[in-house]
Amino acid sequence: MKLAADRVLGLCLIGLAAFVAVQAARLHVPFSYDPVGPKAFPLILSILLGVLSLVLVLKPGSNGHWPDRSLAVKLLVVLAALLIYALLFTRLGFVVTTLLTAVALARAFAAPWGKALLTGVLMAVGSYYVFTAGLGISLPSGDWLRPFI
Repeated sequence: MKLAADRVLGLCLIGLAAFVAVQAARLHVPFSYDPVGPKAFPLILSILLGVLSLVLVLKPGSNGHWPDRSLAVKLLVVLAALLIYALLFTRLGFVVTTLLTAVALARAFAAPWGKALLTGVLMAVGSYYVFTAGLGISLPSGDWLRPFI
């Protein structure tokens, strides 16, 4: 069995799926308005991720090569941006964090500053209204706004 990049990624994603499944199983909410509860969605996603990751391990793509240096750096920038997004989500709020992340990702893939800022603003404000008005989901406004509210 050739150790292709797809197989390594598949094994890592199986580990992530197992971690998410364990964390979802530990989730306990004393009061839930949903009859299924908060565990169902992350468990379903972890099972789906596990199955699709298993496909990567058993049947990797025909290429199987590791990405070149420039693509690897871009992938690491995306990973770092998403980790920072998760860390700052409640502190800065949805709109600010989404704006900064979208701009950073657009710039990482060589978008000019104007287009990156426009994309960030449209994504942050548009998705905020889709989640809040369209889906009825409350999103964090950020700890930094508490003194002003």
